[in-house]
This record gives sequence, structure tokens and C-alpha cells, in this order.
Amino acid sequence: QVQLVESGGGLVQAGGSLRLSCAASGRTFSSYTVGWFRQAPGKEREFAAAISSTTATYYADSVKGRFTISRDIAKNTVYLQMNTLEPEDTAVYYCAARAGGFVRTTSRYDYWGQGTQVTVSS
Repeated sequence: QVQLVESGGGLVQAGGSLRLSCAASGRTFSSYTVGWFRQAPGKEREFAAAISSTTATYYADSVKGRFTISRDIAKNTVYLQMNTLEPEDTAVYYCAARAGGFVRTTSRYDYWGQGTQVTVSS
């Protein structure tokens, strides 16, 4: 079993930056693929970024070049550095983990955090 806790959300002006953290407990998850997903009000949860056990990274087109995902194995933590934020990035951000390789589909992830709110003002 893996427990995930997100932190680092908040309110930021357009063009600003935030770094989200996803801390895992219960089991080391260096062998897991970890993804960041986001859900805006009235919209479905969507894929944003992911990092595999081999540290390959994947991004949605909407965040490519602005967001960077990384992992610190010693701290059992995955980060999402978000730069040049836009009002359209406003959402609840969730991290999720799965034992297999990378997929974009939310239903294929086994473990989820509680989410952290990111609000970008214009």
C-alpha cells in the first residue's frame, strides 16, 4: 500500500511559479510511475505530467516547456515545478502512482493523494 500526500499549492499571479510535492509513505515508490493530474471546476480530471521508474518524463502538450517533473528517491518524493503559470492552470492537482509503466489514463493509477489547490490569478 502507498499513501500519497501533496503539498505546495496556493494562489499565484499569472506568470508566477509554484512547486508541488508528492510525498509517499508506506512503501518506497522508486519502482512506480508517478503522475500529476489536475481537475478544474466542471471539467474532467486530466493528465499533466508523469515520471517513470527509469526517470523518463512525459508531459501534456498544455504544460510542456513550462512544467518539470522530478523525483528524489532518497526522500520518496516527486516534485512538479510549474513556471509561467496561466489562469488556465487553475485546478486541484493530484499525484497518483501505479506499479506499471507510463499511461495517461486516470483509471490505470492505483494510488491517489487528496489533492492540492492551485489558483492562478490574471
